[in-house]
Amino acid sequence: MTIHREGHRLLLVSGAILFALNAGARYFFQDTAWVPQVVLGISAVFFLLLLQFFRLPKVKTEINPNHIIAPADGKVVVIEEVHETEYFDGPRKQISIFMSPINVHVNRNPMSGIVKYVKYHAGKYLVAWHPKSSTENERTTIVVKNEQGVEVLMRQIAGALAKRIRWYIQEGQQVLQGGEFGFIKFGSRVDVLLPLDAEVTVNLNEKTKGGKTIIAKLK
Repeated sequence: MTIHREGHRLLLVSGAILFALNAGARYFFQDTAWVPQVVLGISAVFFLLLLQFFRLPKVKTEINPNHIIAPADGKVVVIEEVHETEYFDGPRKQISIFMSPINVHVNRNPMSGIVKYVKYHAGKYLVAWHPKSSTENERTTIVVKNEQGVEVLMRQIAGALAKRIRWYIQEGQQVLQGGEFGFIKFGSRVDVLLPLDAEVTVNLNEKTKGGKTIIAKLK
């Protein structure tokens, strides 16, 4: 299993702390065998949870300029028309995907194109499914324009637990559909804002696979 680079330091530090904790339990509770066993069990479960959170599975994306691919593993929690104010200042079709702590948290490009806009916003840490999380939470807004001139906006949104958003692209960069553009730690959400004539191909509460699931088709 490949581990994402965002987890390397945390796993190393956590492993060292857990090792010291277990060594201490064995030393101070030599006459109470069940205590070190319980500490070992809890430590193993905690470390395995961290491992699965930072896992980086191989994903092969079928490139198609007419498809919008899910930017993340998770569940569709919003499909609606909204008035986007930060970049387009106009109506757009929004699809939001919520990532629970058990999902892979890599964020992938919904389509290929040129990055036209990148902006980070500090903010609150409302739960990721809160209606105001798109505009009030810590977030990063990214816009990509494809060869046909269609612009798609992705918004990484921190949740109540996710307090670190990472993005790896910059304005003017060429990106490939399915390629990694960011990572959000410990529960979060990604919004995708599309042209109004885009055909949505997913339903509310449907599970998505980042880099694989087709969430919309462009006209």
